[in-house]
Amino acid sequence: MKALVAVDWGTSSLRVARIGEDGTVLEERGNPRGILTVPAGGFPQVLDETCGDWLRQAPGELCLVSGMAGSRQGWVEAPYCACPAGFGEIGAHLQWIDARTAIVPGLSCEHDGVPDVLRGEEVQVFGAMSLLDQTEGLFVLPGTHSKWVRVEGGRVQSFSTWMSGEFYALLRQHSILARTLPAEDGPLDEDAFRQGLAQAAGSGSLLRAAFSARTLSLFDRMPAAGMPSYLSGLVIGEELRAQPRAASPVTVIGSATLAQRYASALTWQGTASRCLGAEATWRGLWRIARGVQA
Repeated sequence: MKALVAVDWGTSSLRVARIGEDGTVLEERGNPRGILTVPAGGFPQVLDETCGDWLRQAPGELCLVSGMAGSRQGWVEAPYCACPAGFGEIGAHLQWIDARTAIVPGLSCEHDGVPDVLRGEEVQVFGAMSLLDQTEGLFVLPGTHSKWVRVEGGRVQSFSTWMSGEFYALLRQHSILARTLPAEDGPLDEDAFRQGLAQAAGSGSLLRAAFSARTLSLFDRMPAAGMPSYLSGLVIGEELRAQPRAASPVTVIGSATLAQRYASALTWQGTASRCLGAEATWRGLWRIARGVQA
């Protein structure tokens, strides 16, 4: 195994890491140049500005790029790899830029004839599998578009996308609810959050439950400072309500703040969980690189 230059290139930011032969992260860097800020043909230059010195110091090292750099708006489109898919399928579908640089494909699956996709999260799931030595289970990756991923036999069998973060932002900023919510979310109010989870579980529909964020304010049943947490509980609760109850711990992968919120919601539901962060991305790219170099 040679060292690896790992690249996580998203819509709004670029992160890179130099990873040693044994999987140890030797150095990390960040750059605000997400794919939407890069002009056509400008991706090689931005990558060089971010970690070109690493690439020049070790010209034989592999460089793997994950995330939205492989989308139609990115560097080069990397076609989706159909599920079920594991390390072998991902490695076989890498989109090579040159002899040392490749883009990791996203994954696709279908539900009732309708396609679903993810791009970037597959690397995090594979990294979590490697870190936890796990080949079965349910993984959730919260965010603007949350992903629930089912793994069996070391391969992603299927997944589903939930626009929870985007719906929260729409309700928070562009609905009638915005008029009674404070300007800033503030710290999480656990009691208000759990009340939102309970309301979502009992209402049967977010379309019905969402209006309670207005009426509780109208009748002074909840302090204004707790309303963003309550609304967050409604949205996340709707997401959890639609999931099958997991028999084994659910692995939550994401930023510490959001991952802990989902872990708290799962605990309230009676489901065990464990959380991972950025380390899942770097381990996933390293594990894919191991297969390619082997």
